[in-house]
Amino acid sequence: MSSIDIPLEAYLTIAAALFCIGVWGLINSRNAVRVLMSIELMLNGVNINLMAFSSYLDGTEIRGQVYAIFVITVAAAEAAVGLAILLSLYRNRDTVDMERFNLLRW
Repeated sequence: MSSIDIPLEAYLTIAAALFCIGVWGLINSRNAVRVLMSIELMLNGVNINLMAFSSYLDGTEIRGQVYAIFVITVAAAEAAVGLAILLSLYRNRDTVDMERFNLLRW
């Protein structure tokens, strides 16, 4: 089954569902690792949109795929930096609960 057989609305529905799950996880989660995972879900929803619109609008060009690879690269860097910060906080505070981090308070 090729991508021509699947309508654009199906891709957009899946992408919107992933993005909404990511937003819900970002708002409701107290665990910092879950927050990072929610951000990754949101970025994957954006990647699906980029790929779907690239395929739908102009199947010969690969602009959407190039942008999606750029987003994946930025997401990998964000995950590496975020996990490094979380490991440092866990070593100092013995928790990854977001509500217990008060490093910027006087």
